[in-house]
Amino acid sequence: MKTITLKIDDRINEQFMNLLKRFSDHELKILEESEYISDDEYLRSIEGLVESIKEARKEPMENGVTLDELDW
Repeated sequence: MKTITLKIDDRINEQFMNLLKRFSDHELKILEESEYISDDEYLRSIEGLVESIKEARKEPMENGVTLDELDW
């Protein structure tokens, strides 16, 4: 089974959802339904993230690490 993510215009959402409802649960399942927000809006919605980035900008470059130094 495949999973896809779609961004559906509000003008056709109702018709599109009606089309999807024609399929059985074995053929198609709606896993999640949510309102689209841009990446920027999403990141700004995370409490404290913007402030954290602003504070990190104040740190001197000498305190940073290179990608090779990260323990991933």
